[in-house]
Amino acid sequence: MSRIGAAELRDAVLDSGSFRSWDTAPLAVPADAEYAGELQRARAVTGSDEAVLTGEGTVFGRRVAVVACEFDFLAGSIGVAAAERITAAVERATAQRLPLLASPSSGGTRMQEGTVAFLQMVKIAAAVTRHKQAHLPYLVYLRHPTTGGVFASWGSLGHITVAQPGALIGFLGPRVYEQLYGEPFPAGVQTAENLLRHGVIDGVVGLEALRPMLHRALTVIADPPGPPPAALAVEEIAHVPAWDSVVASRRADRPGVSWLLREGATERVLLSGTHGEASTTALALARFGGQPAVVAGQQRVIGGLDLFPGRFAPALRTGPAALQEARRGMALAASLQLPLVLVIDTAGPALSADAEQNGLAGEIARCLSELVTLDTPTVSVLLGQGSGGPALAMVPADRVLAAQHGWLAPLPPEGASAIVFRDTDHAPELAAAQGIRSVDLLANGIVDAIVPEHPDAADEPVEFARRLSAAIALELHHLRRQPPADRYAARLERYRRIGLPA
Repeated sequence: MSRIGAAELRDAVLDSGSFRSWDTAPLAVPADAEYAGELQRARAVTGSDEAVLTGEGTVFGRRVAVVACEFDFLAGSIGVAAAERITAAVERATAQRLPLLASPSSGGTRMQEGTVAFLQMVKIAAAVTRHKQAHLPYLVYLRHPTTGGVFASWGSLGHITVAQPGALIGFLGPRVYEQLYGEPFPAGVQTAENLLRHGVIDGVVGLEALRPMLHRALTVIADPPGPPPAALAVEEIAHVPAWDSVVASRRADRPGVSWLLREGATERVLLSGTHGEASTTALALARFGGQPAVVAGQQRVIGGLDLFPGRFAPALRTGPAALQEARRGMALAASLQLPLVLVIDTAGPALSADAEQNGLAGEIARCLSELVTLDTPTVSVLLGQGSGGPALAMVPADRVLAAQHGWLAPLPPEGASAIVFRDTDHAPELAAAQGIRSVDLLANGIVDAIVPEHPDAADEPVEFARRLSAAIALELHHLRRQPPADRYAARLERYRRIGLPA
């Protein structure tokens, strides 16, 4: 596996000639003769004075701070001098309000300096956390190899974390494991691709693709919103029977969040790398009509309709891990002070022992609690099925849109029929009686606007995705113009008043 040097990384990412070093002479640290000789040889071989370079440059004209390890300098290990350089750079980026790209390539703590070096990870992590608390982007590119305390501190704190293809990434160095246990570490575990499959990182990105990916991400995160979107044409919504909407929402070819991202959004950066039941939630950065947002969307339909084939596994019901992924979207939106768009499309909660034991009810509760009190603009979209707790968990936003055939209910109509009539034959009757369809939700103040389907989104997926995107863009624009305190108070009052007499 080839390694990418710090200078190579810097030159590949930044605009040509834009880099300005922030490095000063390394802090002098106590060193016996052997360690002093190692430092001298490392400086001679690499031409670097420490295991990390820092500075600033531009990415497509946008100022960005950079911290990058040089593995050829004592395996990119972090001692007192390197940690002081990193911390100073992070604090300078925070003071100057710059996005920060960190690119570790390190074996971890510098063993020659012992426990003192080990504790340096604390101050680096603290500086990174303060940078994020200032609502500034912290983006991480893990290069081969990254292990130990570096991966377990500032290498794992990114708003977005991607890695070099084939890179060795892991907490426990494989050489240490083999020496301790007398056998090799299991093959294939500590690879960028495996960590992506397990949701530890957001992507595997070649060096040639890193610069455009950063540009897309920063366009969403750091650039101002676009001009006001055009007003939408007013259309009369036909009153179709509730059961017809339920049937339409379950069509296998109905466009889901993937269609919305692919056809209705720009500057997409997919963040979720999870598989299994967690994959029923897609997470992304995107712009809708020039309006930036974090997107957390329930992914109902898989197969040939997904945005990134192979990234999401088939699953129909929502479990705890999927809701944890939605909560990550909420936290990301809050940290970056971006609006949050939530897309609801779920057949209901996972009904299993695993879901119970892994805290499904608690995850629903935490989603509700965090979403209704989130300090950034929020838009929920009832795209299709809205069944049970996982749908409720993503409803309480500042504004709620519904596709014409979207619906919301405590249980699927068949479940309600089983409770009331002890059969499922009365599902259409219960669907009508419970007021689950979009026009009823609008009348009850649960939904603010309906996005029409002509006559069914599955028959016009591209056109519908673009129509829905335009509606989202308009809502995001209006919410951004409201004073945050007024917006927050209105959201709380809205959900306090639902169901009460006017």
